[in-house]
Amino acid sequence: MTNEQALLRLAASTLDAIRDVLETYAPGAVNPGAVGAVPSGTHPLAGAQTPAVLADVGYVDGVTGGNVMVIGVEGARRLAAAMMGGDPNDVISGGELSELDFSAVGEAMNQMMSAAAMATSAVLGDEVEIAPPNVRLVHSAEEAQEGVEQSGLACTVEFTLCGAPCLLVQLVPHAFIVRMTRALDEITESYESAPLSDALRSVPVRVWAEFGRARMPSGRVVGLPSGALVELDRDVDEPIDLYADGMRFAVGRLQVCDDGTLAVRVERILTGGLDGAAADPTSSPLTTPEYKEVA
Repeated sequence: MTNEQALLRLAASTLDAIRDVLETYAPGAVNPGAVGAVPSGTHPLAGAQTPAVLADVGYVDGVTGGNVMVIGVEGARRLAAAMMGGDPNDVISGGELSELDFSAVGEAMNQMMSAAAMATSAVLGDEVEIAPPNVRLVHSAEEAQEGVEQSGLACTVEFTLCGAPCLLVQLVPHAFIVRMTRALDEITESYESAPLSDALRSVPVRVWAEFGRARMPSGRVVGLPSGALVELDRDVDEPIDLYADGMRFAVGRLQVCDDGTLAVRVERILTGGLDGAAADPTSSPLTTPEYKEVA
């Protein structure tokens, strides 16, 4: 696997991770864009649109490197409105970013950075931790580039939030690329039983099922009484999503076991596996899943 292929794999995984975070605040408002490797000699933030809110973090454990997230002011205002229970489409263009908006966006960026680090961990097969993000308002591309040094390789992830352009840059040292390509080569190497090495098979991951989501103001959430019903955005007979460490990897149906416990019957493994990439609903499963017998 080449350096560019490894970078694109990392960028695609990260795009899925941050999209899942943003979908919790603004369902249906996130549109993925291009992923790519930054050409040698080009600053990764050279094309960043400003004014914008910029957050940058460095890795503090596992590997060196870091991430930089850039959200235009218009997109930041819409994201802040969504986080506070409003309709991002009602935000009037041309307004200023208030301190409350800035604080809300900073929290969302912190979550997106954590998701990006988790995606990096999944690709590398090693834990990656990040320092608290440095969030600031920048008014020009030159100001955005200050303090962001590119000593190795970089990949970019473009997407729009409520129609506003956003950019994520991952700064990747050469040593990291070497480790990542080796890890990816192990994953993609052909085995008769499954495309995983023995070392990767023993790595514990958290697996959970998502039945649906609900969106409401934070004031209503903290005021929910015991016994309150929260209506989710899916019908009872719709398929549910399965996640492994934050990456959507399969869809299935809820089942009740003979002993009264709940289980999920896996119906389809998504193309791309733990990358969380969406699959064609009509495609056949990549593997035949194992599951316990249910009633």
